[in-house]
Amino acid sequence: MPVSYTKLWKLLIDKKMSKADLRKVSGMSPNTMTKLTRDEPVMLNVLDKVCATLGCNYGDIMDYVPDDFAGN
Repeated sequence: MPVSYTKLWKLLIDKKMSKADLRKVSGMSPNTMTKLTRDEPVMLNVLDKVCATLGCNYGDIMDYVPDDFAGN
């Protein structure tokens, strides 16, 4: 599932919070933060922790990016 977490990084800037701060406050592992940074899918419980920490919804931190279906 192709995803983009660009909204998450913009939200962190708006809240004057670093990725390290988010990781520590939410209790996220360094490996999970790496997945987010690489726009890789993560478990819903991780997204729950991020949303609870930032007071937002899934749509505020991520976008679904559909595959290019050209030729199908």
